[in-house]
Amino acid sequence: MNVLLINGSPHKDGCTFTALNEVAKTLNTEGIDTEIIHVGNKDIRGCIACRRCAQIGKCVFDDLVNETAPKFAACDGIVIGSPVYYASANGTLISFLDRLFFSTGFDKTMKVGASVVSCRRAGNTATFDELNKYFTISNMPIASSQYWNLIHGGCAAEAQQDLEGLQTMRTLGRNMAFLIKSIRLGKEQFGLPEKEPGIFTNFIR
Repeated sequence: MNVLLINGSPHKDGCTFTALNEVAKTLNTEGIDTEIIHVGNKDIRGCIACRRCAQIGKCVFDDLVNETAPKFAACDGIVIGSPVYYASANGTLISFLDRLFFSTGFDKTMKVGASVVSCRRAGNTATFDELNKYFTISNMPIASSQYWNLIHGGCAAEAQQDLEGLQTMRTLGRNMAFLIKSIRLGKEQFGLPEKEPGIFTNFIR
């Protein structure tokens, strides 16, 4: 079992990494392998809706998105971490996620998702909601914690002082591990939920 953690901060070892690393360490103690991928310091363009991915099986822009796609396909869960920019996620991360989720045609049903947000003061819950939408459109259950998955601080040293935030990350890691293990047992016994053929309705009259 393994979980992919996406660091959307341009600061590789900053507050977002501090939160993700706390989750990763907890997952490791629960017997789940982890990998942290640093996205926020990369040059990643946004989706242009060319839909070439449906024809060639990957994004037309061959960068970190295509490198990450096989790892996403193989993982049991994914944690997305972002700092807060204007009460929203990092733009580079959003470009990465738009293309990663849209260009990968594999079934994401029952992969466990979680989002983690770091901020100095505010805008965190709006960013948290924004990130969770990638999971809820993909048949992915969301792991939660004892509080919203937030950590506060202007730098990694300050984030380390947010003891409640760090505890929230550890609880998230344990809850995510439980969900992943439970879903694996459920798939072995019951299989995945039945799917209907897709229906697409345009609201134009």
